[in-house]
Amino acid sequence: MIEEILGTVKQHEEWRGNQCLNLIPSENIMSPSVRKLLSTELGNRYTARDRFYMGTKFLDEMEAYGEKLAKEVFKADVADLRPLSGHIADLIFIATFAKPNDTLMCVSPDCGGYPRMWKDGLVWLLKLNGVAFPFSKQDMSIKVEEAKEAVKRFKPKIVVFGASVIVFPQPVKEIAETAKENGAILGFDGSHVMGLIAGGEFQDPLREGAHALFGSTHKTLFGPQGGIILADKEHGEIIKEHVYPAFVDNAHWNRIAALTLALAEMKKFGKAYARQVVRNAQTLARALHDYGLPVACKHLGFTKSHQVLLDYGDYEKGRVKAEKLQRANIIADCVIRVGTCEVTRRGMKEAEMLKVAELIKRVLVDEEKPENVKKDVSKLCAEFQNIEYCFDR
Repeated sequence: MIEEILGTVKQHEEWRGNQCLNLIPSENIMSPSVRKLLSTELGNRYTARDRFYMGTKFLDEMEAYGEKLAKEVFKADVADLRPLSGHIADLIFIATFAKPNDTLMCVSPDCGGYPRMWKDGLVWLLKLNGVAFPFSKQDMSIKVEEAKEAVKRFKPKIVVFGASVIVFPQPVKEIAETAKENGAILGFDGSHVMGLIAGGEFQDPLREGAHALFGSTHKTLFGPQGGIILADKEHGEIIKEHVYPAFVDNAHWNRIAALTLALAEMKKFGKAYARQVVRNAQTLARALHDYGLPVACKHLGFTKSHQVLLDYGDYEKGRVKAEKLQRANIIADCVIRVGTCEVTRRGMKEAEMLKVAELIKRVLVDEEKPENVKKDVSKLCAEFQNIEYCFDR
């Protein structure tokens, strides 16, 4: 039994960690030091806000230091590292300020919005009315003037910017004043672009008018899987009052320690990392386009984030392409969003993006046997096994 369990994990690590080119934009890789903290003794321990448990001195110190770093990195008045995932961070923000029958406005999943926030997810759970931003799929952007009119018409209690498919900054600044004048509380789900925001290479939602920035910590932000909330003082203090006991009882302290170290890495290395992520995405997008692949938004320069969107028209066609790439050890999703966050952290730059584009082209354009391409994928991956932008270097 133990051999089977350990063997399966070892096989996964050897394949995905060493032999695969990971282009999933919702994944990243932790530095060795951050990863080690996940297996520390902290993972066995409890704390509680009512001080029921003794022996929490160092856990409390870690939490305070982590919040301090988060506030510095994101220039926030309030930070909370306790949410167990980005989804739970979304839930905490929305449920704190919304009541049943209130209206939530966000990007529809049909336009790249986060599906679990929509009508079968948090909107259903919290008994809200879901209203979609007017959106241009051609530009992959919210239509500003139409959105302002929609805000005036529907008067949403909660407005959430951000999306799962996010190639360009969203117009927070342009819409914020209208939304606030109509009684809305503004949030930005930065799950995908949290590391780019921290590195100053995307947009700055808290300065642009959002009351809170929240999301997951393991995409462009290279921490462990989990959630984070950053906010202004007024809304942040209200949120912190509700995290315990409504949404998180015992936080996972090994995760919070690992996230704290990742935030320290982001503070020191984040600007250079985020800049390279975007450069890599833009280089990859241009090369894929030149090879004849259907890269979205050519007229806008393809992307300003970590994502490159290949538009095959529908999910099933995308799945066929993704499965073909997987046979060559190129890992993508079924949209197809191609992400550059993990390959950047492994040290790849523009020259390697040209090689990546060629490998993808060989599979999807030349229709070369994936098994043949796999050898060259593994060879490229073998050259980039160290983690950059961290203290381990």
